Order: sequence, then C-alpha cells, then structure tokens
Amino acid sequence: MAPKVEKSHTAIQAKRPPWLKIRLTTGDSFRKTRDLLTNSGLITVCEEARCPNIYECWNQHTATIMILGDTCTRACGFCSVKTGKPGPCDLDEPRRTAAAVKRMGLRHVVITSVDRDDLQNDYGATIWARTIEGIHTHVPGCSVEVLTPDFKGYDPALQKVFRAKPEIFSHNVECAQRISRQVRAQADWRRSRYVLEQSIAAGLVTKTGMMVGLGETDEEVLVTMAEMAGLGVEIFTIGQYLQPTKSHLPVERFVHPDIFRMYHEKGLEMGFRVVESGPLVRSSYHAAEQVQQMNSQQQSGEEMEL
Repeated sequence: MAPKVEKSHTAIQAKRPPWLKIRLTTGDSFRKTRDLLTNSGLITVCEEARCPNIYECWNQHTATIMILGDTCTRACGFCSVKTGKPGPCDLDEPRRTAAAVKRMGLRHVVITSVDRDDLQNDYGATIWARTIEGIHTHVPGCSVEVLTPDFKGYDPALQKVFRAKPEIFSHNVECAQRISRQVRAQADWRRSRYVLEQSIAAGLVTKTGMMVGLGETDEEVLVTMAEMAGLGVEIFTIGQYLQPTKSHLPVERFVHPDIFRMYHEKGLEMGFRVVESGPLVRSSYHAAEQVQQMNSQQQSGEEMEL
C-alpha cells in the first residue's frame, strides 16, 4: 500500500521523496548532443521545460526538438517555457532540423513546439508539415513522432499536419478534465480530445499523456485513461508533475511508484498498446523504445496470422 500523502504545499515543496532523485551525469555523449543542437541553432524542450530526464536522454544521443521558437503565446500553470509575443517564423527551420537529425544518426525523433496562437492563418501548421516532410526526405530511415499543440482545433491546420504522415501523432490532454481550466486556462480539454479523435480518424498512430499531482484523484486518472483508450489512442504516458518555479502551480501530492504500476497495469487492460507510467515519465521519455515495442507487437501479430 502506498504511504499516506500530506497535503501541505510547504511540506511537499520542501522535500521530494527518494524515488524522485535524479542522477546528474554529463559525459561525452551529453556534451556532443548539446553541442550539436546548439551549433544547429535548434531549441529543445528538454532545456526549455526543465525536463528531469535530460541527462539520461542526452547521454543516449536523444532529444526532443522544439520548433517555432522558444516563446509560447499561452501561460499554462505547469509549464516553464517562457510566455510572450513570439518572433516571426524561421522558414529555414525545417531544413536545419532535418540536417541535425541526420547528423545525430537518429532512427526516431520527437518534434514539439510552443503554441503559436498569433499565427492565425494556420497556427504554425505549415512549418510543422515541412519539418516532418524534410526529415522523411533527408533521413528516410528515421521515424517522426510529433507532439503538437491543439492548433485551436482548426481543421485545415490539423489536416496539414496529418497529410505529412508522422509515424506517431501525439497531443497531450495533460490532466484530468475537472482541473483542466486551472492547469491550462487558455486551452480546452474537449478540444484536445477532438484533436486526438481527428488524428485517429486520419489513420495515424495516436498518443497522449497526462501529469498527476495537480489535484486529481486516482479515480479521475483511470477515467481519463479509459476515455482515451475508448477513442482508440494507442500510447499513453503518465508522470509526476514537478513544480518548475515558485510561480507555477504547487504540487498537491507525490504519487507513489506503486500507484504508477497500477496505472500501467490498468492501462494495458484497457487496451493501450503501450503505457509508459512512472514518476519521471514525460511525453517523449523512451519514445524510441515505444516504437520498437509497437513494431515487435505488430511483427508478432503478423507471424500469428501466418
């Protein structure tokens, strides 16, 4: 049984439990990845969102590239990416991104972006599509996973990204529906659901994820997971919310690893093909391994049919 969790914000912020300790290792592989990304003029969500897995991932030559600048037009209560008025789009960014992916020798890459509500023609979908197409053209052995904003639910923008055929389309619901408004005031939980529905309708392998520790109950987590599985989402990720700064939403609870194991088991029972569940799990954590797992499942299924 998981230990009882205190609700005091002060107590929670003062000391993280032992299972959230992170090893800070910066070897040659870490530095090479960092230097390559820096020299390519690319931004990573690993740095901008203060991801706790940056040391592990960069040491393994993997990173999540963030396109469309480093300034978001929204101010979600959980996110450390800076908010403000973004600059113009960099039309050369798709080419530079593909070139960096090729130099890194990646077999799978995750691309994400800030929200660009200022780009009201297509909310940045053109840059998204060109980036996906550029990687497919110049690095044909590399699969592309995209973690997109909601594009305001604008169908022409969504379809532009879908037509570029990313191998995995991901958009996060982020949290339980009841607390969504306080967690991300400028987003809409039902709109995120709609984006996922459209991806599934387009025939794409679809992925979503959420954080816990923001005030939800375990029952609400399971209800959210069941709803996503019912839509046809194939990959689900779930991790612990960690407060980036004192100005962000406080952590309401630290979820015990036993509870994350329960989420994992229940998720597989619900029908997800892959469930990544753990305190330090983030949207793109072990993304390449997830693709390998799905490919293995597909190959096994084909062999059984024969």
